[in-house]
Amino acid sequence: MEEININYITETIEHFGRQIITFLPGVVAAIVTLIVGLWLANVLTKRVRVILERRKVDPTIRGFVINLISVVLKVLVFVIVITELGVETTSLAALIGAAGLAIGLSLQGSLSNFAGGVLILLMKPFRVDDFIEAQGVSGTIKEISIFYTHLITINNQRIVIPNGQLSNNKVINFSSEDTRRNNMIIGISYDSNIGVARETLLKIVNEHDKILSEPAPEVFVNELADSSVNLSLRFWTKTDDFWPTHFFVLEQAKLQLEQAGCSIPFPQRDVHLYKTE
Repeated sequence: MEEININYITETIEHFGRQIITFLPGVVAAIVTLIVGLWLANVLTKRVRVILERRKVDPTIRGFVINLISVVLKVLVFVIVITELGVETTSLAALIGAAGLAIGLSLQGSLSNFAGGVLILLMKPFRVDDFIEAQGVSGTIKEISIFYTHLITINNQRIVIPNGQLSNNKVINFSSEDTRRNNMIIGISYDSNIGVARETLLKIVNEHDKILSEPAPEVFVNELADSSVNLSLRFWTKTDDFWPTHFFVLEQAKLQLEQAGCSIPFPQRDVHLYKTE
């Protein structure tokens, strides 16, 4: 009985040994193919990046194409490695088809993001380096990949937004136009002279070299509020000069209106006391 068990174990070990020897060349070839294939995929991806940069292709298109090529090449390497392991092409095609269907059903969101990335690439609602506001956040476009768009906020934080949401919702692009209008609401007291305030504000913007003369700046009464007469100051600048001129005009308005005798009030309430007997 013990002799039979020893013979059975010996035959089993020999059988597995023969199987390992049979499959070992294929496994080694698959490992070598995987290493070389991934290396070649990275080399080709970098080469494509250099070509696109030399031809000065739009950064938005460049990033999307590079990501897409990288994914396609790595999938191709995976297919070749599976073939090296002895999996038949027809079986592999059936396996990929079944896996593709299952993955497609479970990753509908990712497919939506891919489709959104294609739409962004074709419609170009924004480009790399544009400043946008979307999904409750704002920032400068850093990268548009095949699934996500990367933004850098003014506080240097990275925000990643799925392309599907960007392509199906409202996006405000602050960089799409060369010029931009600033509308500042400045309140003065009811005792202040509106004409003096208007001349003071116009003087500030007309003397600034970054504020455009056409369309001409304008000042008008926007609202008779509870505690102030609110003036609307409107002027145009280049998009890149919007915030520097905004902060400058805001500070100068405070200083020069006070010098001109126009006070800027704070919310206040009059209380009348009556003596009753």
